[in-house]
Amino acid sequence: MRRRRFLAVGLGVAGCLAGCGTEQHPPGRAGMRGPYSILPGGERWRQVTRAFSKAMHKVGVPVATRGPAVRITVTGLPALAAAELNNGHPLAETATPLARLAGEVEVVLVPGDSRFKTFEDFGAHLRAKPGETPLAGGPQGEPDHLLFGLIAKGVGADTRQVDYTGYPSSVEAGTALFGGRAAAAAGTLADWRAHIERGRVRVLAVSCAKRFPGVDAPSLLESGVRVDFANWCAAVGPAGMADDVRASAVRMCEEVTGSTAWQQACRAGGWAPIPLAGEQFEQWLASEVRRTQAVMRDLGLREAAGGTTCWGSCGHGH
Repeated sequence: MRRRRFLAVGLGVAGCLAGCGTEQHPPGRAGMRGPYSILPGGERWRQVTRAFSKAMHKVGVPVATRGPAVRITVTGLPALAAAELNNGHPLAETATPLARLAGEVEVVLVPGDSRFKTFEDFGAHLRAKPGETPLAGGPQGEPDHLLFGLIAKGVGADTRQVDYTGYPSSVEAGTALFGGRAAAAAGTLADWRAHIERGRVRVLAVSCAKRFPGVDAPSLLESGVRVDFANWCAAVGPAGMADDVRASAVRMCEEVTGSTAWQQACRAGGWAPIPLAGEQFEQWLASEVRRTQAVMRDLGLREAAGGTTCWGSCGHGH
């Protein structure tokens, strides 16, 4: 019997993706016309947006606060997942993909006194008894949920039997974990870092391809699960962006994400810089859509076909 409990449903799609119209674009730095107006596609991306704007300023890219400008929105995986969960228009249809910027590393963790001492212990139990391994994380269809779906498939568990409860935030998920209502939880390293440092939780694995600095835990790949995952964010322009304007915006993103200023901003924000721009980013985005559709299908959230569990750096080129 399938058991799945959700306390919070749905995702906030980046509201300003639609309606960002076509403007006149005065010339700016050579090869990177501007100025640019950078907007967050929701509250979750506000900090990244501010950091990206500051990095733009430091490398000499004009940033506009008013008047004619090329509007760019910072959005990411939750918006993509929301569109798929609600059968909405794909991100590539509602906006013009420009560049991937950064990602938040996710962690799989258990209480400090958990009987699961290693990820292998947890994975074996999940594989044998997916309906008796209560899991916690963010709302239905958000990255934490998707990650557990990928892990379940990776360890050979019956994904449709996964017992997952979605919560509005890591605060509620932590309450469930410490109260014994969840055996394990997933979330961003930033959200759980305080509990990790106090020893209240133990990290079983990190979601990125390699061990993450400062976290004493293996990667999922190292643990035998071919999953490389992050709660990523990207820069997109309005739908129907002119080719020349798009090309200039892509060059601007490449300049900024390759700068020392952006590397420093990512370190300060606790993000992993994962730059990818232009056609390469569009190809990667298409593969990420397929993977998201596949894991949602596996979790019983929607019917879809295709997909892969490889996020891009596992060495197999998927």
